[in-house]
Amino acid sequence: MNVGVIGAGSLGTALAQTIAQNVDEVILHLRRQSLADDINSTGFNSEYYPNVKLLDNISATCDLNDLKDCKIIFLSIPSSAFRTILDDLRGVVSKDTILVTTAKGIEYPSLKTMGNIIEEYFDDNYVSLSGPNFASEIVLNLPTVSNIASNNERNAETVKEVLSTNQFKVKIIDDVVGLEICGIIKNINAIANGICEGMNVNENARYGVLTKGFEDTIKIIESIGGNAATASEYCGFGDLVLTSTSFESRNHTLGMLYGQRLIVDEKASGIVFEGKNSIMAIKDICDNNGIESVIVDFVHDVIVGHALPKIAFRKLWAGIE
Repeated sequence: MNVGVIGAGSLGTALAQTIAQNVDEVILHLRRQSLADDINSTGFNSEYYPNVKLLDNISATCDLNDLKDCKIIFLSIPSSAFRTILDDLRGVVSKDTILVTTAKGIEYPSLKTMGNIIEEYFDDNYVSLSGPNFASEIVLNLPTVSNIASNNERNAETVKEVLSTNQFKVKIIDDVVGLEICGIIKNINAIANGICEGMNVNENARYGVLTKGFEDTIKIIESIGGNAATASEYCGFGDLVLTSTSFESRNHTLGMLYGQRLIVDEKASGIVFEGKNSIMAIKDICDNNGIESVIVDFVHDVIVGHALPKIAFRKLWAGIE
């Protein structure tokens, strides 16, 4: 079996390294020919993992046509690039190709998840992957666990077989909606806890905020037709805690910067763009479904409304019971 991975960033490269243990060839698609040539000649992705030798059956390309015979294609790209890539892929891959989304983003203002966008161009048989997964640990073959979900059970089983190793564990769940939404909301929780940490809010309060964020996650998942139990899965509770407490989390770091009232160059920072889209989208989902979430309001006030963190926190704390 040949497998394609679109996106040679940190996660795409790490997944390619994992998948390469199970398949004949992994074709890693990226945009810049110079980096593709470098990977093919040296075996290293010098931009992300200069000290990690990639397996020999990983090859890089800038031509989507090289993926036409792949049984599975992983989409490890920013949400902003999804439509362009899917439009280009539509004329390349067969209808039997299994698409796997790893992006934890949402389109704004359409409020469509990456899976919803895939359905526009292909069908609903895609697979979604999400979990407490730092790419820097995956690429080193360290113990990791993740969830996948699909409306097609056979596709989910095929993807599990390709991903699973002694160190990388995969659990299938029957809730595509909940899995994708968990991956979006956890970023908001991570930003919320980062803001609190940047403000030097005491630990009792910070973990109260984290608990409230978990409760709100359950409410939001249920409101849009997901399963409340998904919030307790690896893609839910596990990912929420990881990204809300680790200094390796970009969203946690983003929150800390805002909590310290440091100036963030929004044009140069893709994470701010992604984070704002997620915040505005989840805020709209809450408003549309009559859900009160003091955590979502807190992050929206600070990141989108540019409220002073201390004033926004007083409002947040007044709403916690």
